[in-house]
Amino acid sequence: MDPNQPVGENYANPRTCFFHVLFKAASLAFYILSALFIDNFVIIFVVTVLLAALDFWVVKNVSGRILVGLRWWNEINDLGESVWKFECLDQESLSRMNKKDSWLFWWTLYLTATAWIFLAIFSLIRLQADYLLVIGVCLTLSIANIVGFTKCKKDAKKQIQQFASQTIASRFSSTLQSAFSVV
Repeated sequence: MDPNQPVGENYANPRTCFFHVLFKAASLAFYILSALFIDNFVIIFVVTVLLAALDFWVVKNVSGRILVGLRWWNEINDLGESVWKFECLDQESLSRMNKKDSWLFWWTLYLTATAWIFLAIFSLIRLQADYLLVIGVCLTLSIANIVGFTKCKKDAKKQIQQFASQTIASRFSSTLQSAFSVV
């Protein structure tokens, strides 16, 4: 890699990558730095959770679609049961996704949850149960995106495998039909 090359040049979607990381970093940084400068739990709670909620929304509705081609949501059906819904790009579009964008998406998703877990342990050690509530909300939002996108990725792989096996089966049957129709 050329050292004179701009940092964002290897990313296909540098703005999306920026905002994907921005709200994660903002919520973590505000939570950590607020302990030094702010003595009001309510302000810390509201701002940190608001930043984490913005991160959740950006990841779920924007960066997930653009960086990895996946989208998920959860619906309640007529029987009152929770039903996960998944969307993904077709195989050709998925194969054209930028590897650096994808890498950034998945690593920051997991690293953010790990950071919240470490902060929870730190709050437990310091016996700050009220701050565990903030961390619990932020960790829940982070894990919800991990679970949603992981399930979506598995569903996408299953759909690709089904499409491939159907394509192979239809080509095989058409080849057999043409072979027997010639005779």
